[in-house]
Amino acid sequence: MTSRGEPGKSEHVEQREFVSWFRQTYRGVRIFAIPNGEARSRTVGARLKLEGVSPGVPDLFVPEWGLWIEMKRAKGGTVSAVQKDWHRYLLSIGQRVIVGHGFEDARRQVQAVVLALPRTANVSQRAW
Repeated sequence: MTSRGEPGKSEHVEQREFVSWFRQTYRGVRIFAIPNGEARSRTVGARLKLEGVSPGVPDLFVPEWGLWIEMKRAKGGTVSAVQKDWHRYLLSIGQRVIVGHGFEDARRQVQAVVLALPRTANVSQRAW
């Protein structure tokens, strides 16, 4: 495996592995997915848009750390213009944004974020 993950893994698999690692590693810190990226029927898409779904919002959020995570395939994943626009907005309001190209890259970037957090930040191992 390279530092950017195995070739051929889907974004779904990369994200699933990352979330599993995160929840095992940072047990007291919550992470959740924003299900924006799946193909849907026009009817479902229209309903979700009315409910507030917004294209380009990153895939995952860690509220306690103000950290948004955009997951991409290790090879071939690209950030769209609408995603870049969301990233710029989130950064402008003081949030953190990372783009993880596969599980390994996302893990490495989160570990770097944790090292930069204030000493008072929760990075505990307690279960939730």
